[in-house]
This record gives sequence, C-alpha cells and structure tokens, in this order.
Amino acid sequence: MKKIKLFIVSILIILNSSTLIADDFNNWKIKFKKRAINEGISKSTVNNLIDNSKFLPDVIKYDRYQPEFYEDTKTYISKRTSSKKVKLGKIILNKENNIINKVSSEYKVDKNLLLALMGIETNFGNYLGKMDIVSSLATLSYDQRRSEFFTKELITLLKLVDAKIIDPSTLFGSWAGAFGNFQFMPSTIKNHAIDYNKDGSIDLKNIEDSFASAANYLSNLGWNDNTPCFYRINLNENIPDKCLNTSAKKIKHERKVKYLKNYIKNSSFLDKYDNLTAAIVTPDAEIVENANKLKPAYIIFNNYKLILKWNRSLRFSLAVCTLKNSFENET
Repeated sequence: MKKIKLFIVSILIILNSSTLIADDFNNWKIKFKKRAINEGISKSTVNNLIDNSKFLPDVIKYDRYQPEFYEDTKTYISKRTSSKKVKLGKIILNKENNIINKVSSEYKVDKNLLLALMGIETNFGNYLGKMDIVSSLATLSYDQRRSEFFTKELITLLKLVDAKIIDPSTLFGSWAGAFGNFQFMPSTIKNHAIDYNKDGSIDLKNIEDSFASAANYLSNLGWNDNTPCFYRINLNENIPDKCLNTSAKKIKHERKVKYLKNYIKNSSFLDKYDNLTAAIVTPDAEIVENANKLKPAYIIFNNYKLILKWNRSLRFSLAVCTLKNSFENET
C-alpha cells in the first residue's frame, strides 16, 4: 500500500512539474513573439511558427549530454572515421563527382574536407535529424544555459522564413536547430548558404546547394588547401602547462613551429613548417578522469582552428581532419 501511495505521489509531482513548465513556456512564447515582431518579422510568420512550437524535454537532455563532453579522443574519433564511413564517402563522391569537383575547384576547398564534414555531420545525408527545428530552438531559447545565443538563432530562422529564403515545411533537423546535409545553424545559413542551382530557394538537403554552401562557408573562413590541419605528436616532459590547450573555447600560446619543436619528441618531420604559427592541444586532460596530461597530443595549424568555428570542439576538428586524411589516402 505504501509503495502504491509513493507511486501516486511521484506521478502527481511529475504532472505538476510538467504543467508548471508548460505554463512558463507559454509565457516565454508571448514575450518572444513581441521581440520577434519588434525586430521586423511579420505577425503571420511569428504566429504560425511560434504558436505551434512545443517544449521538448529531450532537447535539454541532449544539450547536457553531448559526446564532446564525455567521450575520450580515441573513442570519439574511431566512432566517426571508420572504414565503413570511408566507403560511404567514396560512394557519394562517385555518384556526385561532377558537382563536388566543380564546387571544390570553384571555392578552392578540398573535396575530401567537404566529404569529411558531411560524413561526420549527417553520415552523408542519412541522418539529417527529425526534430522540429523551431521547437528545438524555442526550447533552448527558453532554457537558461545559452538562452541569448539560441534566441538570436531563432530570430534569424524566422527572418529567413519571412523572406521566403527557407521553406518552413522543410524545418526538421538536429536537436540543436541545425539543418541539412552539413547541419547549418540559421546564422550560418544567413551568412554563407547559397542558391547554387538557381532554382529560387536555398535547399540544404540538396547536393548542389549544400556542397556549394559548405564550400562557400569554408572559403569565407579562410581555408587553405596548402597547409596542414594537425599532426599527432609526442611531448617532452618539460613542456610548460601554459603551452597545453585542453579547451576549445580559446586556443592560447600560439607560437612558430620552430619554437614549439623544443617540446616535441622526434620533431624533424615538422621542419618544413618552421615559420607557420601553431599550437598544442591535449584534448583528454579536461574531460577524462586521471588522464595523462601529455597524451594524446596534437600540434594544430590554422585550418584546424577554422574547423573550430564550424563546431567548437577539439575532438570534432580532429575527427574531421582525420576522416579527410583517410579519403586522401584512398585516392
């Protein structure tokens, strides 16, 4: 009998909590709609999209438990750069060879990098996400962890719909509000996406628009095909802690390779990069309990830092560049 009473009490608590969240979320929607309309978005667009948005508890769960926060580097990279993924990438390249080569040449961005990003973001378009993006962004805007960031992304998305740049019926993607083959956030769509096939709209699930938009984004960031992304290295014990980057928030202590080689074992393979600026990252030190602070270690270059602007994760950048190298080794 006592167990039944406890069960009933638990259910009532959950129901009451859900009701409170629903009421609070509805109040948030009223305030948000006023802000969106004040920023010039039409009432019809705001009402149509925001009135139908829902609070999604799973989005909060996913936000708090991202693989970048808990997987060690070896596990993270191996999951995303398997031989199976390389084979799938080759199939896409063979099928869409003309457009991929054309875009790569036009924007001066390595086709293997484009394949790597598509492979890691959506497994070459096989996992585009099924979340209602408006509800995802509304949930994250309502949440307090990064409210202002996601509020701005939601405002941007509504403006894109209002301007008929994006078809609202296609707005399904990741829990974080990213969209299409390369998982663009609304601000990235606004600043870098293009209607490459000139059909009157930007469709980031379309091969032409998505590859061209990704190449345009990377080109705008400053990608350079003639410089490396990273190399794995072994460090000397005497390296100062200040030289070690364990977080992607801000890469510090950037120096010429010639200087950093003083702390790298068997560093002669880096001689040709002596005058390039680089930094050292040790990505496990911050998330893995009792991790060796010097292993694994990587010397990273500007191209690596550009990938951080795509997704601010040390492991994501390592995985992208590793998969890129795997594609290069297959050709």
